[in-house]
Amino acid sequence: MVGSDENNPGVIGPSQEVGLRAGARGKFAEATGQNRRALSVVNRDVVGAPPFPCAVKKRPLSERNAVSNKIPSTHVHRPITRKFAAEMANKQQMKPELQVPNESDDFTIIDLDDPKESNDTEVPMFERHVEAMLEEIDRMEEVEMEDIAEGPFLDIDNGDKKNPLAVVEYIDDLYKFYRKAECTGCAPPNYMAQQHDINEKMRAILIDWLIEVHYKFELMEETLYLTVNVIDRFLSVHQVVRKKLQLVGITAMLLACKYEEVSVPVVEDLILISDKAYSRKEVLDMEKLMINTLQFNLSSPTPYVFMRRFLRAAQSNKKLELLSFFMIELCLVEYEMLKFPPSLLAAAAIFTAQCTIGGFKHWSKTCEWYTNYKEEQLMDCSRMMVTFHQKAGTGKLTGVQRKYCTSKYGYAAKTEPATFLLEAKS
Repeated sequence: MVGSDENNPGVIGPSQEVGLRAGARGKFAEATGQNRRALSVVNRDVVGAPPFPCAVKKRPLSERNAVSNKIPSTHVHRPITRKFAAEMANKQQMKPELQVPNESDDFTIIDLDDPKESNDTEVPMFERHVEAMLEEIDRMEEVEMEDIAEGPFLDIDNGDKKNPLAVVEYIDDLYKFYRKAECTGCAPPNYMAQQHDINEKMRAILIDWLIEVHYKFELMEETLYLTVNVIDRFLSVHQVVRKKLQLVGITAMLLACKYEEVSVPVVEDLILISDKAYSRKEVLDMEKLMINTLQFNLSSPTPYVFMRRFLRAAQSNKKLELLSFFMIELCLVEYEMLKFPPSLLAAAAIFTAQCTIGGFKHWSKTCEWYTNYKEEQLMDCSRMMVTFHQKAGTGKLTGVQRKYCTSKYGYAAKTEPATFLLEAKS
């Protein structure tokens, strides 16, 4: 039985101390006094108790004599446990020994939360090491920010590094492949010389009409560019009579829709839009002929592929984007623009649009880096775009002009042309 001292209940008496020294390991019996509480309750109170000032002795005691019933209750503000002794030892830079003052020992009351007391202790080695590491990390981040600010170009993919759909790890390799494939995926710029029954004006009329059809069907932008690419590649290797030219156009759009669109227009809609000039069988037969002639290769890079990348490098807004697409759609109608690769057309369209909006030449280092074109390389193509812009509202081919005079396309066609680019020509 564990009894209690009559004068100081709750403190282990001499008889119990003798029992503990003898190595007794039995369970404690229930408390006999009404004011006594179970040990589990006492322990819970000790663990969850807030920090109190504690008594720290000057000479360590052995663990055997750690508990004494002679400690005055007025000197101890918090029960001494092994956990509390370890915390006290860590804060005072001492070995985590269980230390309890005897009645005869000199001791000093130390408030562990007192800042004056904590400042007297030396900062541990590991804390100094952590602080040094944090300072080094901050210094490296400042250096990296300075490099970004002073660098010749911006990292336009920095915001998409956590987006798996952006494939930031492979985006540079993808566009390197596009640059290599654009030359083999385009029609020769002089292929019309091999055609005997059609000419460049007929091609321009066909594409201008298809731009209107594309707009009425509300198709994706990629579909229009792929349609024009399929037409030119097919006409460069196959002879076509003029009465079949419109059939080639609607069939090319059907193939492009099957490649790009989620919802493909039915053949009857294409026949209806062509004023029922062809039958369903003629459309399907032409589809077989065209897809076999192209060897099922519909993955050629078009100007649209480069436009999206280059617009991002230009940090474009909606106005610049719409004006750039207006410029490049004017080029789709013109046969002479086939001499320029798709990447150069896209870069020149953005450059011309920037000059049109700003009123001065503007081509940043970031645009030059991501397009691989300098301003001098774009000037010839850009001047041609300005002339197309000047005559866009005149003549019979006004499909692109009417399309970009709507609110949906921001009235981009009503922008004044950048005529100063023509005057700058030496």
